[in-house]
Amino acid sequence: MGRIGISCLFPASWHFSISPVGCPRILNTNLRQIIVLSILAASVSLLYFSVIIIRNKYGRLSRDKKLQRYLARVTDIEATDTSNPNVNYGIVVDCGSSGSRIFVYCWPRHNGNPRDLLDIRQMRDKNRKPVVMKIKPGISEFATSPEKVSDYISPLLKFAAEHVPRAKHKETPLYILCTAGMRVLPESQQKAILEDLLTDIPVHFDFLFSDSHAEVISGKQEGVYAWIGINFVLGRFEHVEEDDEALVEVSIPGSENSKAIIRKRTAGILDMGGVSTQIAYEVPETVSFASSQQEEVAKNLLAEFNLGCDVHHTEHVYRVYVATFLGFGGNAARQRYEDRIFANTVQKNRLLGKQTGLTPDAPYLDPCLPLDIKDEIQQNGQTIYLRGTGDFDLCREILQPFMNKTNETQTSLNGVYQPPIHFQNSEFYGFSEFYYCTEDVLRMGGDYNAAKFTKAAKDYCATKWSILRDRFDRGLYASHADLHRLKYQCFKSAWMFEVFHGGFSFPVGYKNLKTALQVYDKEVQWTLGAILYRTRFLPLRDIQQDVFRASHAHWRGVSFVYNHYLFSGCFLVVLLSILLYLLRLRRIHRRSPRHSSAAALWMEEGLPSQKVASPL
Repeated sequence: MGRIGISCLFPASWHFSISPVGCPRILNTNLRQIIVLSILAASVSLLYFSVIIIRNKYGRLSRDKKLQRYLARVTDIEATDTSNPNVNYGIVVDCGSSGSRIFVYCWPRHNGNPRDLLDIRQMRDKNRKPVVMKIKPGISEFATSPEKVSDYISPLLKFAAEHVPRAKHKETPLYILCTAGMRVLPESQQKAILEDLLTDIPVHFDFLFSDSHAEVISGKQEGVYAWIGINFVLGRFEHVEEDDEALVEVSIPGSENSKAIIRKRTAGILDMGGVSTQIAYEVPETVSFASSQQEEVAKNLLAEFNLGCDVHHTEHVYRVYVATFLGFGGNAARQRYEDRIFANTVQKNRLLGKQTGLTPDAPYLDPCLPLDIKDEIQQNGQTIYLRGTGDFDLCREILQPFMNKTNETQTSLNGVYQPPIHFQNSEFYGFSEFYYCTEDVLRMGGDYNAAKFTKAAKDYCATKWSILRDRFDRGLYASHADLHRLKYQCFKSAWMFEVFHGGFSFPVGYKNLKTALQVYDKEVQWTLGAILYRTRFLPLRDIQQDVFRASHAHWRGVSFVYNHYLFSGCFLVVLLSILLYLLRLRRIHRRSPRHSSAAALWMEEGLPSQKVASPL
């Protein structure tokens, strides 16, 4: 009968054979060999399950570290390590209407993955304070003397130069971005101011500063930068699916024929200042228009951009709607409201022969002021006296026409086009007046609830002014709330409610609005979004420098933990192999007499005898 023998790098006595009937059997085994084999099998199994367990555990830790990384962008209070050569820097100057502020940002070397954005955060000095400086007046004050602009902005740049390491100056981008104050100037004056900056700054500073680094940005750009900054801090640009993250299906702009992708849901922002109100949110689906005129308007309100460093990668392509409404800020709205009261009262008095509001004894009854408070409106040397009645519902009713809504579909304030919002799968943050209205007096900032807010606002409006003053004197309101806030809280609460629900058409039952002054206890400026967007191609520099290592991306992609366990596994296998080989030598030595020939060894192992060549 024939027999097939199989041997390998195990001891020679561990010879496996297969008989003709197909049943394997182990020849010449003993208890020690079986124990060693069992240990080897157990070790391999233990190693395999350890890798699986560690992988799952490390995956959770990795997600936690990513969350901590995003939190660190605004909560990190450690001083920036300026001695680290791998830290890069960027500078943004915000030239506003009342003054200019400089922000210095920093970020570590990019990790080489084109799907990841730069990990930008605000630079901190040796005292762990943010590297920020502000000067007054606004840059637009130099409209008639543009030659003085460089001297005006020089203290800001010297401040930044003192904090950014000298060796990094030439590779540190500098952006000078002008906003509201400059927008109202004639184009010729804007150009003269920018020309002076572009001419003089490179003479005195070595920062990376090109012609495109100084410009007047539009309200749309400013809104996009603010949206980018908020979502960057919230970690919404990290496209890793996690169980606790809300997802959204997105049709990538410019690739309508491609399959939609699933990624993290971004947050929309609502910002109501003193003069204007702004809304910005992602439009994940391709939009349709009711008319060609609406489509033309929408082109100026929709921004499509790629935050990634590679234009061919679509993970970071976004379509964002941004609209700014002048005159819809809290203070501007109150002024419009008072103008309407004044004009209507004067007209009615003239037509009907009444004396309403002309004396304190016959005041105009204002439902948007707290109960029994006295106020007055002065225009053109004439005074209208007011007394509050504190009727929140009537105030809302009076304010509704100020929204200037139209009957056309998909419109908001002033009849401006607004893409549909998927209210069931969306999230918004309300800043400035949205926060002040809910928190300063009503003490209910954070998660917004329309029913609770309405009740609190009604109670406040209907409370006598004397009681409100007493509460204020006892410090029951926010520390920064003043008498102006108390006086116009009723009006602004009604205005905020109508803008949010009436103007922007959010349902009363909407649960995903968070009113906030800061994100993670820090104020997030639009300049963060600006530096992130304008440096988006910088990672290509690091990626190109790592071409050689990129050819081994499959090794780099494996984390240190996995490499560590792979090395441990290989080391264990080698160690066991050496141990088994020594056992083999020992077994041969013990079982073979010193004077036995090689032929005898072969016979002892159950193999046919072979001739051994004699020495030459």
